[in-house]
Amino acid sequence: MGLFSRRSTAADEPELAPEPEVPAPAPERDHGPWDVSEVESIGRRVDLGSIWLPPRDGMELRMEVDRNTKVVTAAAVALGESRLQVQAFAAPKTEGVWDEIRAELAESVTKQGGTVDDVPGPFGRELLARLPVRTPEGRTGHRAVRFLGVDGPRWFLRAVIGGKAAVDVKAAEELEALLGDIVVVRGTEPRAPRDLLPLRLPGKGPVPAAPPAQPSFDPLRRGPEITEIR
Repeated sequence: MGLFSRRSTAADEPELAPEPEVPAPAPERDHGPWDVSEVESIGRRVDLGSIWLPPRDGMELRMEVDRNTKVVTAAAVALGESRLQVQAFAAPKTEGVWDEIRAELAESVTKQGGTVDDVPGPFGRELLARLPVRTPEGRTGHRAVRFLGVDGPRWFLRAVIGGKAAVDVKAAEELEALLGDIVVVRGTEPRAPRDLLPLRLPGKGPVPAAPPAQPSFDPLRRGPEITEIR
């Protein structure tokens, strides 16, 4: 052996197996809307089929029903001077649909002569829209509406806030808290993306499944309804 030992090279180093990637833990949430797998029971919520709705004092619940098919299409809540409408839809396994639906809603509002802003909100991106309306005097006015969307596991929940809560931060807090405690029951049936998940009247059995539905730009239009005070 010489005076100097042979210097090792990279080729002499034993190859180390790459460390396995450990997925980052999902961030804990302090509010929903929740998937049914995330709650222990229905609790005090009202069972509306695909949506379990938490009640509030003085809340007025209206179930919107299609006149022709008799299908329940949405749940609408009135609380003071504010309103909230919710609908649950099927969604793909691998990706959300809110970004796409939000763009479609913005385009629809604009085509009707309204204006829309895409802004951050308590549930992610949302749309603040001003929809054109005809006043009793025959003039053209505008009505403020907030469109919110939440992508869940194989479901999508769309919410629309109108009335005072659409423009008043303080007035919106109670409806936002209600929305954040909703539970969505997707079910195991195969459904095409954007199919409306079945709703039912409070205390009633299942109703026929709704046909595929596209979000409309005037979801607060009132139709046939059943009212309950809770």
